Amino acid sequence: MQVLLVEPGKEARPFEMQDALKAMQTAVGGLIQALYPWEDNAALVCNDEGKIIGLPLNRALEDYDVIAGTFFVCGTKGDGFCSLSNEQMEKYKAMFESPELFFRCEVGLVAKKCSPGEYQQAMQERAQRQNSAHKRNREPER
Repeated sequence: MQVLLVEPGKEARPFEMQDALKAMQTAVGGLIQALYPWEDNAALVCNDEGKIIGLPLNRALEDYDVIAGTFFVCGTKGDGFCSLSNEQMEKYKAMFESPELFFRCEVGLVAKKCSPGEYQQAMQERAQRQNSAHKRNREPER
């Protein structure tokens, strides 16, 4: 089935996936959870434990949630999943195309769209800050 694959730090892209539980679990890196936030026949399928196990924040979902880890958007038919229509593919590609960085502020998290290069740079800077803080915490006091 033709889905839209959305990975942290990357542009969303069409992806051909088998309509099988194992393929879906492989795509999201664990147990799947299906969300139905839209009125058309589409589902967002993500890792059920993404936030709990600390997967990287990926994209804001409207103004009420953030999806952690890789997810995909697919069509729905009855109780199952199916390919997105061409119109749905374009709609959700536009919605999730650009990677997002998340910042804490006094009102919660704020998402900022960015390029894949900006995302990688921000993640490298974050890792450097964490490594520096970790080293400072491990140094013996004099």
